[in-house]
Amino acid sequence: MIQSMTGFGKAVTELPNRKITVEIKSLNSKQLDLSTRIPAIYREKEMEIRAEIGRRLERGKIDFNIYVENIGKETGTQINQAAVESYYRQIQEISESTGIPMPEDWFKILLRLPDTLKTEITELGQEETDVLLQTVKKAIDQLEEFRIQEGVMLQQLFSEKIANIAALLKETAVYETERIDKIKNRINDALCKIENFDFDKNRFEQEMIFYIEKLDINEEKNRLDNHLKYFIETMETGKGQGKKLGFISQEMGREINTLGSKSNHAELQKIVVRMKDELEQIKEQVLNVM
Repeated sequence: MIQSMTGFGKAVTELPNRKITVEIKSLNSKQLDLSTRIPAIYREKEMEIRAEIGRRLERGKIDFNIYVENIGKETGTQINQAAVESYYRQIQEISESTGIPMPEDWFKILLRLPDTLKTEITELGQEETDVLLQTVKKAIDQLEEFRIQEGVMLQQLFSEKIANIAALLKETAVYETERIDKIKNRINDALCKIENFDFDKNRFEQEMIFYIEKLDINEEKNRLDNHLKYFIETMETGKGQGKKLGFISQEMGREINTLGSKSNHAELQKIVVRMKDELEQIKEQVLNVM
């Protein structure tokens, strides 16, 4: 069963003094591209969190965020009274020496100045550490579940498109005998129209056989049929098949292109165009497979 690289997970845990919210989002990428936003209080656990994300998610452009909301009566942010008093005195002195009027809303101005607010970073306890890591794992669990659900839809789409290409491949058989006869008759008619031109019919038959062999599409049809089957088999092997499915779809494209160049028949060329349309939809979505 395949997995999508697209997903979203969220987990929330409340402690007596704070609320922890973990959000993680994943989009497609050729490798793991991880971006994190972690509050200072949990920064010491960043490497452990990154290792867990890398181990579980493997690939994708991943945005990881931790939000902390203080819900207790006490807050870690305090007003730096000494800094506020110092700024107040300096502003008074500047006002007296320059004649600039004193501000009306003192607190609004003072609390915007550097160092007037200070945040006390408390030491992270083992209990809170365990809760944090559990919350991270829950968010990753949700994202993985999302990826699985998206993968089911992708697998249904791929199965449908592969079946469509297989059905179109079978349609080519209807036109193959007609195609060869048309080529042979067209060349024979052209030769007969040349006045006073005589040719060795045995040699003509030999040359026709050689020419028709060059236009034979059985090998391409067999290889394309094998690629279609291999694509389906690969989808069933588990996660991590995205790159392999991409390579298989490229090989399918080569065989379809060769069918088109050898077809030399209007109806066969229409079938090839329809095959290409189905394959293009596979290629667009296969980029999102783990």
